[in-house]
Amino acid sequence: MDPLPDPVNKPEHYKLPNGVEVIDITENLNFNRGNAVKYLYRAGRKKSAPEIQDLEKALWYITREIQRLKEEAKNV
Repeated sequence: MDPLPDPVNKPEHYKLPNGVEVIDITENLNFNRGNAVKYLYRAGRKKSAPEIQDLEKALWYITREIQRLKEEAKNV
């Protein structure tokens, strides 16, 4: 018998086919990079979120990370 879906603790739209959850990857990245990965993975998988919107969110976090790195390089 399959366990009941758990959208809070184990959302299906963040679960890779091999059972690994995206959070297991993103916890090893900084905030911007982790969120970019999260939105890239879930794009087209979460029924209530448009695919393009998730891709735009991923791009927003990537752009923010690039800006952060450029600012950091200026201060070195």
